[in-house]
Amino acid sequence: MRPILLFLIALLAMPAQAALNVLSTVPEWAALAQEIGGDKLRVASATTALQDPHHIDARPSLIARARNADLLLATGAELEVGWLPVVQRESGNPRIQSGRPGYFEAAAAVRMLDVPTRLDRADGDVHAAGNPHIQTDPRNMLVVGEALAARLAQVDPANAAAYRTGYAAFADRWRAQVKRWEAQAAPLKGVAVVSQHKAWAYLYDWLGMREVAALEPKPGVEPSLAHLAQVRDQATTSRPRMVIRAAYNSARPAEWFAREAKVSAVVLPFTVGAPEAVDLTALFETTVQRLLKGL
Repeated sequence: MRPILLFLIALLAMPAQAALNVLSTVPEWAALAQEIGGDKLRVASATTALQDPHHIDARPSLIARARNADLLLATGAELEVGWLPVVQRESGNPRIQSGRPGYFEAAAAVRMLDVPTRLDRADGDVHAAGNPHIQTDPRNMLVVGEALAARLAQVDPANAAAYRTGYAAFADRWRAQVKRWEAQAAPLKGVAVVSQHKAWAYLYDWLGMREVAALEPKPGVEPSLAHLAQVRDQATTSRPRMVIRAAYNSARPAEWFAREAKVSAVVLPFTVGAPEAVDLTALFETTVQRLLKGL
């Protein structure tokens, strides 16, 4: 048998290189990783778009996923502080522990907003590092994506070139889309809005919108009817155009306020996987179009 034929047979007999196992705490980073890594990655998310990422049960099935992960993607900034440390510890996986290359925090790459001047748990669900909902500004996808591509290359050096190429292609396409969304959203600049939960600081910063009130009296605390009535009364002077909630939030507070204050109730997808937001592009397409409709 000729040497070249023997070589080809041996090559075909070799097992294919296994994809890197990536576990994300939230859908947006899973989607971003897939954009960058493509078929080099096997990606899963610990949560869905219809779950509150602050409050997740560390179930055995989630711990089992973490046990096999090569890379754990988290938002950080204490978003997952109530459940992720349990998952990390119980997984027994040394690769994904805090401080190791296999643990990545997206918030470390961006400029944080709403950093508190004081820390008091009596103020509700306050995050010491700032507002963790960084995914609502598409510009943050570029800086997080760049840092993530570098981390993927570190964890999986055999495919480093593919990750760099994947990020470059994503970034070129993404910059063009962000420019288009900003042009479409120009009528939203300066618009006053009420938020159900203080989840939209980065979205408002991006589009130049103004949050004049929040329905929750404190972050993470369900509003009483008395508090809702107080916010409604304040709206007579602040004159918001719409009240905004995430797809996973209870509809009742926003719908009550919209009806009483005679403003639009706008439901935004918040992350990938909510209705219409099938991927990162659709997430922001849907967000901008629903806000414009709310006018």
